[in-house]
Amino acid sequence: MTRREWRNLGLGLAFISPWIIGFLAFTAYPVGASIYYSFCDYDVFSKPVWVGLLNYHDMFTDAVFWKSLMNTIYYAAFSLPLGLVISLLVAVMLNQSIKARSVFRTIYFLPSLIPVVASAMIWLWILNGKYGLLNHFLALIHVKGPDWLADEHWTKPSLILMALWGIGGSMVIYLAALQDVPRDLYESADIDGATPWHKFVHITVPLISPVIYFNLIMGIIGSLQVFAQPFIMFGGGGPNRSALFYAVYLYQNAFDYYEMGYACAMAWVLFVIILFLTWAATKSTRRHIYYAGE
Repeated sequence: MTRREWRNLGLGLAFISPWIIGFLAFTAYPVGASIYYSFCDYDVFSKPVWVGLLNYHDMFTDAVFWKSLMNTIYYAAFSLPLGLVISLLVAVMLNQSIKARSVFRTIYFLPSLIPVVASAMIWLWILNGKYGLLNHFLALIHVKGPDWLADEHWTKPSLILMALWGIGGSMVIYLAALQDVPRDLYESADIDGATPWHKFVHITVPLISPVIYFNLIMGIIGSLQVFAQPFIMFGGGGPNRSALFYAVYLYQNAFDYYEMGYACAMAWVLFVIILFLTWAATKSTRRHIYYAGE
């Protein structure tokens, strides 16, 4: 490199040095440290002691770990597909030419703007077994509502219901994709006598498949890392730990039990699970995604 090129390189590095320093201090170092601590007995207050794979061995023999993992998988298995389907259907509905369409779009999007803590407090009252609004409306149609937050069989369904209430973000993404679908394709399908269902399946879904794939990947990551709602509403995990999710148990080990090494090991196991599911979703949907540029 010439002297001028070295000078330009130095100026460029100087301009991006705040980002480099931030990346090294707040991303690279924590990631590297968590890998090391996952092989250590570390309580934050004393020096880490190398224990090899002991944390991972203890994890796979820990009944509470498996309970939290199964709770998280149950939650993701229902909230993810339901959220994808319902948000898509709502976006299709709001993409039609109807009166006050912008008002309806705003109403459906607003719940996703409410802070997580505030929405959790709202749902604590809505799902209250004795005085909650949901059970009150069920009583009006002569249906006895369950004790949503105190019955271990209903804690996870209540959180899934909360998740479906906040589909506004994915709905907006779907809505933007739907508006990019060429109108002439629908007109040609109308001339050929296609039904609305056939147009949806053979035109709409293929053309917005990249967005469906994006929401699927983000849904996998988000549903497996759910933390704020169960932590605020159930604290230690609810009745019989039925609402103890993976991220909540990880937090408890790190900041309640001061088992930071164990928590780091849990974090890396979660990373591997998410990485595998993301790879599997990418592999299985590759042939079904249509990119206009290809």
